[in-house]
Amino acid sequence: MNALFQPARFGELALANRVVMAPMTRSRASSDHVPTAEMVDYYAQRASAGLIVAEGTSPSADGIGYCRTPGIYSEAQIRAWREVTDAVHARGGQIVLQLMHCGRVAARANKPAGSRSVAPSAVAARTQLFTDSEGMADTDLPHALSLDEVAAVIGDYRQAALNARAAGFDGVELHGTSGYLPMQFIATNSNLRDDRYGGPLANRIRFTLEVLQAMAEAIGAGRVGLRLCPGNPYNDVEDPDPEATLKALLAGIDCMGLAYLHIMRSPVQGLDAFAIARQGFAGALIANDGFDGPSAAAHISSGAAEAVSFARHYIANPDLVERLREGHALARFDRHTLYSPGPAGYSDYPSRAGEPALE
Repeated sequence: MNALFQPARFGELALANRVVMAPMTRSRASSDHVPTAEMVDYYAQRASAGLIVAEGTSPSADGIGYCRTPGIYSEAQIRAWREVTDAVHARGGQIVLQLMHCGRVAARANKPAGSRSVAPSAVAARTQLFTDSEGMADTDLPHALSLDEVAAVIGDYRQAALNARAAGFDGVELHGTSGYLPMQFIATNSNLRDDRYGGPLANRIRFTLEVLQAMAEAIGAGRVGLRLCPGNPYNDVEDPDPEATLKALLAGIDCMGLAYLHIMRSPVQGLDAFAIARQGFAGALIANDGFDGPSAAAHISSGAAEAVSFARHYIANPDLVERLREGHALARFDRHTLYSPGPAGYSDYPSRAGEPALE
């Protein structure tokens, strides 16, 4: 298990250990998408992670898709996020912000007034989203972005990276999977364009690469990461050749000097995303999905990745690093409170000592 507790450096990010907290939507922001006091407690409690990747956060009002998810495009949001990062840093932690533009995965009832749902093409996602006001709702028919509008969205990501740094984050991570906007450009069922962003694979990955480049130029590549899950069909996206897509993306980012690649286990039978990423990316890898302490340590010891991220284990175990180090059992989380408002099932899970992890 010692491999988990060694320090590491990923670009400009200095990790005290190799245990990473994966980003998880928990729907605890306010109705106007501003981080709350519960979020300050929640992240501070988990500051012993080598790196926290904070939840998917929208770079613009247009990028909001779900209820009670945060943004990083207003002064109020930046100020509120600063309370989170200050609390994490006060406990010696490192925290980056995952930037998540939902694109067409959006319902009008969840979106700020005056915002639009946008996508590469005017094709609605065949899925529904929960809304506080209407229950389950169909996704919007999105507006198809013009070339000038694509450039503006890339600019929104760039500004969001700058805003994240202004809010005290140590870096940002681009959410490049789960059917959100970068994946909508890559998927052949959501991208019907015939310009430089559509058609051949080299064109369909262009948006992702240009977003990463813009953020890297804004805050330094050593503070930028990317999350991928090859072949993930979530939110109605279809990739006819996820292995080719992964290899093309790796070729495109390998020269950028990114802080890390956050690679998830592929759901596609026979596609070893970890091995392909190890071969095609020279930088630091964070592996994710299905690991426990021993398997994470073995994965790192084998040289397959530099760190492993944990999601569900971090829900009920704010002191996950300490539990893994000391060999203690992990607590189980309550599925009924994963996305409900307030501290219950969120910031009220105790540390192993039975006391609240945040004093």
